[in-house]
Amino acid sequence: MIVDVIDHYDRLIDEGQDPVNDSLELQAYMNKWDGETFIKLLELDKSKKVLEIGCGTGRLAVRVASHVHSFYGIDASPKTIEIAKSNLYEFHVELICDDFLAYQFAEQFDLIYSSLTFMHIQNKRSAIEKVYNCLTKNGICVLSLDKNQNSIPDYGTRQVRIYPDDPEEIMSIFLKCGFCEIEKYEIDHAYLIKAKRK
Repeated sequence: MIVDVIDHYDRLIDEGQDPVNDSLELQAYMNKWDGETFIKLLELDKSKKVLEIGCGTGRLAVRVASHVHSFYGIDASPKTIEIAKSNLYEFHVELICDDFLAYQFAEQFDLIYSSLTFMHIQNKRSAIEKVYNCLTKNGICVLSLDKNQNSIPDYGTRQVRIYPDDPEEIMSIFLKCGFCEIEKYEIDHAYLIKAKRK
C-alpha cells in the first residue's frame, strides 16, 4: 500500500518512533546521513536565524537550537510537530506545521538546512527558489541527500513515494537559482550540498 508522506510520518509517531529518543546505536546509524560533517557545514553561531525544513521530532534541532540566535522548524506532519514541541520545550523555538512550499514566511534566515527531506519534494526547482527567497544575502543552505535512489521505499506495512535527489541536478538548480560557492561532499549514506546566496 502506497501512502502519502504526511500519513507515513503520522503513522511513525503512532508506532512509537521518535528519533530524538533513539538508542545511541541508532543515533550513530542516523549520523551516517547528517553527523559531524553535516553539522560543521552549518557554521552555527549565536548571530544566526535558522530554518530547518522537515524538522521531524527534533532530532537535529536539539543539536542546533542552543547554538543559534533563533530557530524555526517546519514539518508537514501534525503528529510529528506535536512530539517536536515536547522534545524542544527547553529551547526557544518556533515550530510550524505546514508544507514548506505553501507556507508564507514573514522573515528571512541566515541558514536553511534539511536532511532527508528533499526526496519528498517533487518540484526541486520551486523548493530551491523558495529557499533562495527565504535566505538573507550571503545566507547558506545545506542539504543531506540520501544515496538510496529507490522511488518507492518499502517500510514493511506500507510504501511511500519519493522523488529521488540527483546531487548533480540539485547543484545545477542551485546555480540557476542564483546561488554561488556550491560544494558537494560525500559521507557514508549521503551527499551533502552546501550553497551560498549571492
